[in-house]
Amino acid sequence: MTFKDLGLSPDLLSAIADAGYDTPTPIQAGAIPVALTGRDVLGIAQTGTGKTASFTLPMIERLARGRARARMPRSLILAPTRELADQVAENVTTYTKYHKLSMALLIGGVAFEPQKRLIDQGVDILIATPGRLLDLVERGGLMLMGIEILVIDEADRMLDMGFIPDIERILKLLPPRRQTLFFSATMPKEIQRLVDTFLKDPERVEVSKPASAAETINQLIVRTRDGQPKTKREALRAAINREGVKNGIIFCNRKRDVDIVARSLQRHGFSAAPIHGDLDQSTRTKTLAQFKSDELRLLVASDVAARGLDIPAVSHVFNVDIPRNADDYVHRIGRTGRAGMQGEAITIVTPEDRKALAKVVELIGREPDELKLNGEQPEPVTADENKAEAAPSMPDDAADEGAASDTGDKPARKSRSRRGGRRRSSAEPREEASPKPATTEQTRSSRPRETETASAPGFGDHVPDFLLRPAL
Repeated sequence: MTFKDLGLSPDLLSAIADAGYDTPTPIQAGAIPVALTGRDVLGIAQTGTGKTASFTLPMIERLARGRARARMPRSLILAPTRELADQVAENVTTYTKYHKLSMALLIGGVAFEPQKRLIDQGVDILIATPGRLLDLVERGGLMLMGIEILVIDEADRMLDMGFIPDIERILKLLPPRRQTLFFSATMPKEIQRLVDTFLKDPERVEVSKPASAAETINQLIVRTRDGQPKTKREALRAAINREGVKNGIIFCNRKRDVDIVARSLQRHGFSAAPIHGDLDQSTRTKTLAQFKSDELRLLVASDVAARGLDIPAVSHVFNVDIPRNADDYVHRIGRTGRAGMQGEAITIVTPEDRKALAKVVELIGREPDELKLNGEQPEPVTADENKAEAAPSMPDDAADEGAASDTGDKPARKSRSRRGGRRRSSAEPREEASPKPATTEQTRSSRPRETETASAPGFGDHVPDFLLRPAL
C-alpha cells in the first residue's frame, strides 16, 4: 500500500513525497481512510508509529476548502506538552506546503501576542496545550463554536498529567456536530469513559498491543553493587562508552536527578544537556533542536520527553532509574528502535529495584538480558575524569544536593553551608593525619574519592569498602 491508495489529493501527496515518505505505517493506513469520511476515530498506538500524520493528513484534506473567521478556528489539536504541540506544528507546516491553510501554536513559555494576533485574524488549524487554550478562552480572545475537527493526542498522557478536567471543560465548549480524532497509547478506565461520553460511534484502529515493546529494541540491564547515585552514574558512563553508542536519551525519575546526571556527564567530557518541565520553553526548544541536529549527543530527560517527541535516529536509551510505572518503561525505550531501525535500551538496576523490575518483566513478558561492564564493575575513570571529579567548584557529592538548580555552583555552596562543612585550604593537612580523633564528618570528607587511588597492606590497589567506613 502507498499513500496514493488512501484517497489523498495530489497536492497532499506531493507534500508527503517531498518529505521523503511513500508507504504509510499501519496506524496511518487504518486511520486516514476512515478520518477522510468524517467519522470519529479512536486510534490506539504507541509513539513512534506515525500517528501524527494519521490525523494531520486527513485534517488538511478536509480543511482544503473553506475559510476561517476571526477568533474562531476551524480545527483544534490538543497536546499534553509544549514539545509535542511544537512537533505537531512542524508536521502541519510540512504537509500544508501546497495548501493555503493558516496555523497558530498556543503554548506556554513563548511569546503570546504573535499567536493571539494570528487567532484574531482567523486560523484554520489551532494547536494548543489545554491550560493555555482555556486561559485565552476565559479572556474572551477565542471562541470554539466553529471547530469542525477536534484531535486529542496522547490522551493517556493527559490523564497522567492531570489534564482530564480541562479536557472535559474544553469538550463542553465545542459544537456537538464535529469530527473527533482521539489517540492514546493505552486505554485506562478514565480514558475509556471520555471516549464513551464524547465520541460518536468511533472506528477503533489499533495497530499494536498497549505497552508492548518493539522487536527492534535490544533490551539490557546493568546490575550495580549498590543503589548509591555515584555508583549508578559510574555504570551509566561505562555503558555510554561502549562501542556503537551514537547518541542517546537518558531518563531519570526526578527532575532534580536529571540536572545532577547532566552536570556529572558534562564534567566528565560528555556532550549532554537536561530537559524537563521546570526549564523555560526557549531552553527546552533549543536543547531539542541541538539533539535533533546532532550538536548534542546525550539528552538527559524526565518523562516529559518520554512520549510524543519525533526523534527518529536515537541509537540508545538509558534508564538511570526504573520508572515508577511499568508502562512508562515501554514508552521510554520506544524512543529508540524506530522506523524499522535497530536500537538498544539499557536500564540500571540496583539491589533495591527488585519489585520495580518484576513489574517491568511482567509487562514485557521476559527479563532483559544482563550486560556486563568490565566484569561487574563500572569502567575506571581516566586521569582527565579524575581532574574533573576533584574540581572544587562542583564535587560530585555536592551535586547530589544542589545541582537541580540552573544557577551554576550556588546550590552546591549552599548545601555545604547547610551541612556545616567548609573547604580545606591547600595548606591544611588532611584529616587522617591529625592526631585528634576524627569526627564522622571529617572521616567522610577524608575518604578517597572514586577517582583516587587508595591502597592498604594486603589489598593492593583496592581497599574494601568496610575499611573506608567510619567506626560507629
